[in-house]
Amino acid sequence: MYLGVYNACLADKSLAEALDIISGLGLNSVEINSGGFLPPIHLPVDELRASEDAREEYLGEFSSRGLTLTALNCNGNPLFPREGFPHSQDLIDSIELAALLGVPRVVTMSGMPAGSAGGTNPVWNPLPWWSPLLDVRDHQWEVAIPYWKDLQARAADADVKVAIEMHPGNIVFNPSTMHRLAEQIGATHVGAEMDPSHLFWQGIDPVLALKDLGSLVYCSAAKDTRINEAAKVNGVLDDRFTRIAEGEPGHLSMGGGTTLSGWPSNPSWDFVAVGKGHDVAFWTEFLRALAQIDPDLPCNIEHEDQELDQLEGLNFAAESLLAAERAL
Repeated sequence: MYLGVYNACLADKSLAEALDIISGLGLNSVEINSGGFLPPIHLPVDELRASEDAREEYLGEFSSRGLTLTALNCNGNPLFPREGFPHSQDLIDSIELAALLGVPRVVTMSGMPAGSAGGTNPVWNPLPWWSPLLDVRDHQWEVAIPYWKDLQARAADADVKVAIEMHPGNIVFNPSTMHRLAEQIGATHVGAEMDPSHLFWQGIDPVLALKDLGSLVYCSAAKDTRINEAAKVNGVLDDRFTRIAEGEPGHLSMGGGTTLSGWPSNPSWDFVAVGKGHDVAFWTEFLRALAQIDPDLPCNIEHEDQELDQLEGLNFAAESLLAAERAL
């Protein structure tokens, strides 16, 4: 089984330092950011495109430490409704680079267009209980399907699997929307990245979701969620996010002039290290369900626990994940 780390939390380290940390945790897989919300950390894109020798040397950094580069990560909004917004081209470039490197998959998000023609901001429309909201939903899928048919063709030509993180704020945010996209584009090279953290707070059982999606799952993330007491008052659809100005703590550019929002001070739920939201017994069943689809699918830790620093969080998550693997 491939258990590893998504490198975004180690952005302040050199590639060699980051890989030493991951190898030292007893893990064997790495997922490297290639664009989208975050710049291509630890990925010298121009050099790798230009030279086979550079690609061999780069991959040697992983293999020499007993690690495998199992995925590139280009999470972003490829359907952003503004001309020239960079995430779509980043995704196309990531597929091409993955093919050059022999990396079998690229992780991304499905994206979210505007609610109607001419709009310039994405609109998430998860509960179209009223007919005007159905109009929004139908327009967004009319935008999404041609785009993803083209991506499916590009991915098939490159023989690279595109794994969509089912993330709220996108047209694909749960198994039913993942099935809808796959069916409407005739997917052979577009499927799901199973990140349970975004499913937990929606009330979805990730193990049942894995069984539902089956061979549509191309890889997974190891990321946990804790539901807090505030959810009993405000529910899980909590909109108390804030703006963070440039220069303030927590400011993070996410491409195309966009930034990360500030988290509520008393949130309904938090992302936590693997094992803090759900115990090792759950993660054992999660890995078992993943292995039943394909024992070689990677499961890479994504550290976003604000209560633990990068190394504390990675250590805690790795210990929980490895304990789950031993219990299989």
